[in-house]
Amino acid sequence: MLSKIQEINNSLQECVKHIKNVNDVEEFRLKFLVKKGLIQQLFDELKDVPKEQKPLLGKDLNILRKNAESIYEELKEKFSAKTSTVKIDVTLSGRRQQCGSLHPVKQIQDEMISIFRSMGFEIAEGPQIEDEFHNFDALNFQPDHPARDMQDTFFIKSDNIEFEKNTNKLVLRTHTSPVQIRLMHAQKPPIRSIMPGRVYRNEAISARSLAEFHQIEGLHIDKNVSFAELKATMMTFARKMYGKDSKFRFRPSFFPFTEPSAEMDISCFLCKGNGCRICKGSGWLEIVGCGMVHPNVLKAGNIDSEVYSGYAFGFGIERVALLRTGINDIRYFYENDIRILQQF
Repeated sequence: MLSKIQEINNSLQECVKHIKNVNDVEEFRLKFLVKKGLIQQLFDELKDVPKEQKPLLGKDLNILRKNAESIYEELKEKFSAKTSTVKIDVTLSGRRQQCGSLHPVKQIQDEMISIFRSMGFEIAEGPQIEDEFHNFDALNFQPDHPARDMQDTFFIKSDNIEFEKNTNKLVLRTHTSPVQIRLMHAQKPPIRSIMPGRVYRNEAISARSLAEFHQIEGLHIDKNVSFAELKATMMTFARKMYGKDSKFRFRPSFFPFTEPSAEMDISCFLCKGNGCRICKGSGWLEIVGCGMVHPNVLKAGNIDSEVYSGYAFGFGIERVALLRTGINDIRYFYENDIRILQQF
């Protein structure tokens, strides 16, 4: 038994001299340290030696095993470190991390809000489910106005009989103008606020229209507010949004909640007024509807129209995003095509 211990010890030392990589280290472990290895076989034979020799031989076997384990740990640390450095090729180019970004419509909305806030406008918000009074009646929409029709408005239905008997029906708001009425009820003039938010209209989805989109409307009410101030506000916004060289024109229009009403066009910033597919060859792009707040709307908001006056305006955010990006189909914004979104 003693000669076998010495023989395995010599074999162990000789084996160490020929170890050159991790695979050799693993072979060393399998040969000497596993349950069926050479050292364990000697422990199994120990039960057959005379009783008086067992303490001495057991001591020598334990020394041999601890020596083998110590050599194995040193070899493992030595060659695993070499292997890890070999696996890293510092000459390879790094992998670029894909970073997310705000949706282009959200980016445009934030930019518009920032411009109006720099002009002294506060932000007001309201519910997306509105009643007919705030969405239509208080905004001077007549009972037979086409916008009230199911073709333009999503009405909220209920199985509750009492709910259905209520003449002031609930709707998904068709514009953010109801927030203006709620603001007038909650705050006395002067009022200077914008109302960003999501709106809903029962329209066919096409390249130019959606059933769900975003608006930013604005309201300013105070004493002696004039149409000239409205024009100056719209022109200041347009210059900051579209560039200082933009040209403007105002056209008469009609909205139930403003009188007089107008629409503002800017010179097409893509073709510089020469005509292109975006401006349909006219050289002009419509960007906003606006006007002086109708006296009936002031009355519905509990504001004396003999003392106060004001103006209101409204932008479609997706419309502005189309003009800024040059995209010719509004549906591209919401199809989640990464090729479109990653450009912004």
